[in-house]
Amino acid sequence: MSLSFTEKWNQAISKNNSLVCVGLDTDPAQLPASVRAKADPVLYFNQQIIDATCDLVCCYKPNFAFYNALGASGFATLKRTLDYIPEDIPVLIDAKVGDMGNVAAQYARAFYEVLGCDALTVNPYMGHDCVAPFTAYQDRTTFLVCLTSNPGADDFEKQLMGNRPLYERVIAKAHEWNAANNIGLVFGATQPEHLAHFRSLAPDIPLLIPGVGAQGGSIELAVKNGCDARGAGILINSSRGILYASQDSDFAAAARQATLTLRDAINAHRP
Repeated sequence: MSLSFTEKWNQAISKNNSLVCVGLDTDPAQLPASVRAKADPVLYFNQQIIDATCDLVCCYKPNFAFYNALGASGFATLKRTLDYIPEDIPVLIDAKVGDMGNVAAQYARAFYEVLGCDALTVNPYMGHDCVAPFTAYQDRTTFLVCLTSNPGADDFEKQLMGNRPLYERVIAKAHEWNAANNIGLVFGATQPEHLAHFRSLAPDIPLLIPGVGAQGGSIELAVKNGCDARGAGILINSSRGILYASQDSDFAAAARQATLTLRDAINAHRP
């Protein structure tokens, strides 16, 4: 029997002493010149990044949009990328899907069965019947979009519903829907003033934290305010800062060094 997302994730945290999640948001326009002539440059690049970093991470997170934009070949490239990742490291696909129940069931099947990812980001704003098809896969973890790192988080996520902001309503629903303990939440590192309160409301729920690196979120605050009682419980994602640490033929070595630097910076603040 294969391991669940949570089992893989916790084992990778322990084995690699890492809370780093590398975002495989591979943009063909940003690939080094030495890579672009390859038969499948995105796959080749991903494989080199994985080889260079797999002993330093707790998760990989491809963003589906970058592969969808490649057309028919993109899905195959994504599948081959997932197949290349070592089996003991979980894969979280960032797609932020969310639609009515029968459509959600097809999204769940596509990502969890066809692609075989261990976790997925889902937009919860159409309600429980649209989230349930994902959480029905009890060995996978569904990360609900909650308080994101972009400026547009002010438009809806922080707006009050009664006496609480919308993102707190999402946290409350996450608890309500989490019978199988397979729900996580997405929280942006660029929202540090909310993170300690956020964690107090969800002390045991895994947090995917994007927004460090290129978006400027604080590593120290993300770790100190985001970690659970075990000094874990978070996935701190970096994409561009690792993938494009070098534009030359040494891109894989540079990605490794960037990942190591991030891992050590995170660990310096872990309780």
